[in-house]
Amino acid sequence: ISNHRCNGVLCTVLVNCMSLRSSHGIFPLLADKLKAPGGPSGLQRFLTAPGPPVLLVLDEMDQLDSKAQDVLYTVFEWPYLPESRLCLVGIANALDLTDRILPRLQARPHCRPLLLHFPPYSRQELTDIVQDRLAQASADGILDSSAVQFCARKVSAVSGDARKALDICRRAVEVVESDERKKPSDPSAGARRVGLPQVARVLSEVYGDRMASPGGGGGDADGESFPLQQKLLVCCLLLLTRSGRSREVVLGKLHEVYSRLCQRRQVSAVGQGECLSLCGLLESRGIFSLKKAKEARLTKVFLKIEEKDVENSLKDRVLLGSILAAGLPS
Repeated sequence: ISNHRCNGVLCTVLVNCMSLRSSHGIFPLLADKLKAPGGPSGLQRFLTAPGPPVLLVLDEMDQLDSKAQDVLYTVFEWPYLPESRLCLVGIANALDLTDRILPRLQARPHCRPLLLHFPPYSRQELTDIVQDRLAQASADGILDSSAVQFCARKVSAVSGDARKALDICRRAVEVVESDERKKPSDPSAGARRVGLPQVARVLSEVYGDRMASPGGGGGDADGESFPLQQKLLVCCLLLLTRSGRSREVVLGKLHEVYSRLCQRRQVSAVGQGECLSLCGLLESRGIFSLKKAKEARLTKVFLKIEEKDVENSLKDRVLLGSILAAGLPS
């Protein structure tokens, strides 16, 4: 909850759904903030009883995704109950959220939400957002302005997603920090700035070499723009998905299996923080989907594509094919 205000005329509640540990956590949270009885039925009685109008804004609403979508259906149906005083505003990245995962709403015309589509950010808007974040963090000198503009230009051409642009810049900083740690320490050397080469390297990880080249041309015929560390994470998630009952795996478990696999294969492993960064890049590629939690290790990760498509894309690599064949590392 980032805002909660009741003034007798209007009661306003704003929730960032990424802060919830589970989709069903929305019910006790709302009951607490609205001083209402707990559970869906208690909230329903509260919202249909006499009182001031309630404006409920749910940011990152797609995080309420659950089995059979019972949570989302319940929330979407509240405003249409007889005598309901709830006005619901849901914010999500997916333009087809209601059509794709809530088809029942389409069968009930009176429950269809009004959809407002906002255009993606432009190159200049993305540049301004990144530079504003750098200024807020007193880190104006960390990224070259040309690198920021290059990142903004590439991201605006693909999705216009501000978080993607920020993630790419953050990852570029991590790349420079990692490279610096591997070098002998030099007290006289100043802090190294993140330039266009580092941003291009991260863009290559996310979108492939064609998107990462400053001229926009060129390609990667043999698919090697998919970095080994990301391939290993994909393999580990596929193995965990096959061995468990749930498609969702918490980041802590994924990193644990990934670390054991790297040790067995004598490959250098990244830490849990960088692992989350790599998962974010895989999400950008449309391979992973993440449900973030308050604690990074509890972030839920699951495959966004079919298992057979993952295996077909990886099995031609000798190392990765043997990983899939050997199963989970003990």
